[in-house]
Amino acid sequence: MAYINKLLTENFLYYASYVIMDRAIPELDDGLKPVQRRILHSLFEMDDGKFHKVANVVGHCMKYHPHGDASIASALISLANRGLFIDTQGNFGNPITGDEASAPRYIECRCSPFAKEIFYHPKITRYINSYDGRNKEPLVFPAKIPVILILGAEGIAVGMSTKILPHNPIEVIKAEIAYLQGKTSTIYPDFPTGGTADCSEYADGNGKVRVRATIDSSDPKKIVIKEIPYGSTTESLIGSIEEAVRAGHLKIASISDFTTSKVEIELKLARGVYAKDVVDALYAFTECERSISCNCLVIKEGKPVITTVSETIEYHAGKLLNLLRQELELEREELKNELFSRTLERIFIEEKIYTSIETKRTNDTVIKAVLDGLKPFTKELARKVEIEDVEQLLKIPIRRISLYDIEKAKKEMEQIERKISENSRHLSHLVDYAIEILQIYIEMIEKNCPRKTKLKAFKKVEARVVARHDLALKYDAEGGYLGTEVSGEKLLEASKFDKILILRNNGIYTIIPLPDKFFAGQKILWTAIATKESLSKITITLIYSLSNENGAYIKRTIIDSWLTGRDYSLVPETAVILGFSTENEFDFKLEYKPKSRSKKTSEIFHVKQYAVRNRGAQGIKLTDREVIQFEMISSQESETKREQKDLTPSTSSVSQKKTNKKAKAKKEAPPLEPTSGGLLKAAIKKQKKDT
Repeated sequence: MAYINKLLTENFLYYASYVIMDRAIPELDDGLKPVQRRILHSLFEMDDGKFHKVANVVGHCMKYHPHGDASIASALISLANRGLFIDTQGNFGNPITGDEASAPRYIECRCSPFAKEIFYHPKITRYINSYDGRNKEPLVFPAKIPVILILGAEGIAVGMSTKILPHNPIEVIKAEIAYLQGKTSTIYPDFPTGGTADCSEYADGNGKVRVRATIDSSDPKKIVIKEIPYGSTTESLIGSIEEAVRAGHLKIASISDFTTSKVEIELKLARGVYAKDVVDALYAFTECERSISCNCLVIKEGKPVITTVSETIEYHAGKLLNLLRQELELEREELKNELFSRTLERIFIEEKIYTSIETKRTNDTVIKAVLDGLKPFTKELARKVEIEDVEQLLKIPIRRISLYDIEKAKKEMEQIERKISENSRHLSHLVDYAIEILQIYIEMIEKNCPRKTKLKAFKKVEARVVARHDLALKYDAEGGYLGTEVSGEKLLEASKFDKILILRNNGIYTIIPLPDKFFAGQKILWTAIATKESLSKITITLIYSLSNENGAYIKRTIIDSWLTGRDYSLVPETAVILGFSTENEFDFKLEYKPKSRSKKTSEIFHVKQYAVRNRGAQGIKLTDREVIQFEMISSQESETKREQKDLTPSTSSVSQKKTNKKAKAKKEAPPLEPTSGGLLKAAIKKQKKDT
């Protein structure tokens, strides 16, 4: 047990830290993972202007990378396919089609001039020991632009992950320039596969982006896909289309892939199907549309942190100024040292100080003679002459002394002085110099880095909406079963993505996915396709009585929330439903059990007079009298009956006889069944019209 505890507390934590820091998460400073950094370092060491076999580069990189050759080769090919930092020769595969590269022994590569400009600065790069201590490798490259935003990154570590989308290099550099100028700018992803992107929820690199294929639907009988969304290949895209066809979401006669250097996938449509009706289904059911979530997790100052696109640009703008200052200061020191050496050499030769050492017999006397000869010219020298400087003078060959051109030497020193002056000017105007450098970078790559992805806000396509509504929902009244595989009365047509509302005659409703076969009971009031949009427009009206008391109630409500598969009750448990409707405005009549002291045998009500309440609210009481009959009436009939204040004796007598018969029937049988075909069919017809 102690061993296991040690394994978990020590070894596992060490492993987690290693995966996070040295494998999965990129560094903010140079935007590279360790394997990518070691590949570029190997290419810089091997660089002679010629191409090298990838196998040789992989072998050289293994001095620094403690993993197998396959992982190095895969990372190199992936980095090379971005076409920015590695020049290639041979078949490096095709990220668009998913075709693999040739074997490393058959393909060649070299570092690009742009990569050397961005990364290669050995004099200011910090080096550390390699994993075996035999070699030195860079801790991070002093990159001058936000490479992390250009390349993008994806990695899963222990307890964390990163997903940084690639951006256009020109736009990234221009954003850095804008920040140095005190301006603000916003950049969005640019994918190598092209397509269209909706970045309205990008959230500065920590939201999500929806990407779509570029589809040509100008021909009504044919669809051509010309660009694919990021993260897909033509092979995976075609596979998703075939799957959608098998599932019945699409009707396509044939699929042809004519992709070469550019994507061209042709879809011929089935008879009776037109392009305008298929495009939305392609977005909903295939890889023609994808949603990509972003998470800008990077290693910064030895720790994993979440940053944003704007913060990354700001960080690199400040970092660029520091790097340029270091380079300029280092260059100035080198120029001053060179000018001092050239001046010392000129004095040594022009004043023939070398002749003073001809009679000297020891090294000390020779050095002293040279130092003494240089003393009169101290004011011309930038610093004190050291013994090491004398040693360099003594190494000058006689041939060089004899062929020494004083005028040429002076011109070269004047040139060095101009460089020192220019260097000082750059240091005093560092921001302007940084912008000049970035403009040069843009000129180096602008011809090869156009924006490929079009930015466009597009409406979300819901699978439920575009799905084919060709599944018949049927109801077996005798058995009580409801579903698409049930024999019985057809209630409505739906898609497999729809949810169905079932309202029973006890006032209990349930919302379930479209069923194959579901026991709903033998008494159903209403069924409908359940969406929050459609149900929010429908007012449900229930007229009911309570079994333990006389009178009637009305309940008007809207179903606006639910949990799938859960039962909800709209009326009390003891309620007996007298009437039901989904009409927003109607009148209804209640017929009462006759009373000896009351001539009133019926009453007309207007549903608009009663407020719509929430689902859990109690009903509003209509009357205290015992109801024996519910009847929906038209507005015209209602108006006529309201004008008749008194009934004729004959009508009254007939009505009384009918009432007595109905009251007797009520004692022998249950109350009126509101599930009559007229009410249910009318409700279904209205629901079809609304949806």
